[in-house]
Amino acid sequence: MKLEDCMRVITLSDVNMHFNMPKEKVSSLKEYLIKLMKGQLHYEKFVALENINLEIKKGEVFGIVGLNGSGKSTLLKLIAGILSPTYGTVSVNGTVAPLIELGAGFDPDLTARENIYLNGSVLGFPRKMINRHFDEIVAFSEMEDFIDVPMKNYSSGMIARVAFAIATIVKSDILIVDEILAVGDFRFQEKCEARIAHLMSGGTTVIIVSHSIDQIERLCNRVMWLERGQVRMIGGKEVCKAYSGAD
Repeated sequence: MKLEDCMRVITLSDVNMHFNMPKEKVSSLKEYLIKLMKGQLHYEKFVALENINLEIKKGEVFGIVGLNGSGKSTLLKLIAGILSPTYGTVSVNGTVAPLIELGAGFDPDLTARENIYLNGSVLGFPRKMINRHFDEIVAFSEMEDFIDVPMKNYSSGMIARVAFAIATIVKSDILIVDEILAVGDFRFQEKCEARIAHLMSGGTTVIIVSHSIDQIERLCNRVMWLERGQVRMIGGKEVCKAYSGAD
């Protein structure tokens, strides 16, 4: 194996992602089943990503920018293994901590204390490990006064704090961050950035999607601009300048 292959932790080769979108509205499950049995359901193909080729190396902080609907979140889900590509291959070498769709792994009826263990198990963390790091997770999230409150009473910012604290408690090989740094006050964003810097120092590869160009410029080594599911540009800070100019 070549040295450059060892350094490469994520490789996407000719990746395409298609979704079938229903042409007509169906108001109930019964109506859906009837139309399905009669062959009356019609779909049109939506191309979310088209011919994506990408390599990300160990220890990189890689940013992704683009307008809503450009395919950013779909790309993250492919890398995280949540979705499989319609065509092409996605190769990921290492453990992944995905911060995608914050709160999706939480049960709103459970307290934050209970959800820390629940979400930790979803991420593959043993209960003993959560026990060891529990106080650290709570302290980082700053939710000490609300730890036994059901999470349905939490704001989106409070949920983001807990989710980030859990996912970054250990150094995964790859950290995927989808807009989480845009949630919460400025001081907490600085805490998140400091922890990302700490993870980077240990060789963790970080992939960040953010609408904050300043944040992308400050944190990322390389940046990819997605537009309508296609790669418009990959490079350094010049990508941010070009994207900002296009707005």
